Amino acid sequence: MRLAIGAPQGRSGKTTVTLGLILALRHKGLTVQPFKKGPDFIDPSWLSLVAGRECRNLDLYFLDKEKLAHHFYTSCQEADIAVIEGAMGLYDGLDFEGSDSTAAVAHAVDAPIILVIDATRMTRSAAALVKGFANFEESTRISGVILNKVARPRHEAMLRKSIEGYTGIPVVGSIPKQKNLVIADRHLGLIPAAEMERTFEIMEFLQRAVSDSTDLDMVINIARSSGPLPVMEKEELHTAKKARIGVIRDKVFSFYYPENLEALSLAGAELVYVDSLQQESLPDVDGLYIGGGFPEVFGAQLEQNTGLRISIRKAAAMGMPIYAECGGLMYLARKLHYEGHSYEMCGVLPCDTKMSGQPKGHGYSAMSTIASNYLFPVGTVVRGHEFHHSQICNYNPREIQNIFQVQRGYGLNGKIDGIIHRNTIASYNHIYAGAHPEWAVNFVAKASGQEAAKTTIPS
Repeated sequence: MRLAIGAPQGRSGKTTVTLGLILALRHKGLTVQPFKKGPDFIDPSWLSLVAGRECRNLDLYFLDKEKLAHHFYTSCQEADIAVIEGAMGLYDGLDFEGSDSTAAVAHAVDAPIILVIDATRMTRSAAALVKGFANFEESTRISGVILNKVARPRHEAMLRKSIEGYTGIPVVGSIPKQKNLVIADRHLGLIPAAEMERTFEIMEFLQRAVSDSTDLDMVINIARSSGPLPVMEKEELHTAKKARIGVIRDKVFSFYYPENLEALSLAGAELVYVDSLQQESLPDVDGLYIGGGFPEVFGAQLEQNTGLRISIRKAAAMGMPIYAECGGLMYLARKLHYEGHSYEMCGVLPCDTKMSGQPKGHGYSAMSTIASNYLFPVGTVVRGHEFHHSQICNYNPREIQNIFQVQRGYGLNGKIDGIIHRNTIASYNHIYAGAHPEWAVNFVAKASGQEAAKTTIPS
């Protein structure tokens, strides 16, 4: 069983509805595998929490339809139902054809769609909206509607009668307007689940809100309409380990694709998790991976942990391979400037970073490799995504060696991205290992001293 949750536009309530729906399905005894369409780390942190299973990303910018479908079905093993949360509007994508839209992803895995409609100040017009979305693409299957922010019973009755009467598509849920059905956010979107103090209170409220207002049996029948999920063989993790890779993963640095971590394990890495706020020195590792996150929010606490910062700086000076993305780059710089304060960081990179009130880079990226490095051969076009408000500052350009030329995106300044300093590589670009399997193999090879592995792996 599977289904996708879409909407006419962003901020219609897809995330809160999807979270509540997953909780309600679990309450009925079903094992739910969550997915998020598009490049995102924050929504998946919530989806993973409520499902009790690691959320996976589905993205046709990184994988073609066949590989995406294989990844989807492999991830669904031992689950009763898969739920895909869409992104933006249902048909929104990078190009005129919407080739990587939520609708395209749903079509690639044959998932029926439930459309979430923000019903604020709307009655009969909702039917026209649903009818237009249902008829826009012949291959798109909208099988149900969930109304969100419904004012009162009379409002619901008019909406339900109009939508079902004019479109024939059933309204499977009607969620009342309520102030508590909101998760706080900040400049990159929702606050990650690991940071929320009232997480379980929020989960209980979401589950109750959806259970009380949604016909779950109808939802399950819609999900069942595509037939059973095929049984797939999942690649087993290698048991022979070549290197110990430290991964700083905590409430500061939480932006990791699970596929990236698994790719490192498959390449022979033993992953050793590190807490940037609690541990005073690096454990015994051969390499270090620092993902994105919110170092600016925790700047004072990161500065206070002097021991770990010195330990990382010494390891980098001795040539340990270090790979960092976005927030990780900020942590490796000398100082972080944010809201009138400056915080000492690791001092591995010969630059500072500063936060801006507006995004510097936001969306998909494509970077052409222009300088020799141990991860990607020169000429490789690395696809990824970026979403950052920070940029580097206070540096001498002659001390910064860049490895990427920006084809799409912003990177460091709209032209270049990727800093290589000794064996440290830091970039604003977030990569997805499924699109670049050579990344994990080459990183583990470098950490284990087997640099001969520095080749591109056929995808």
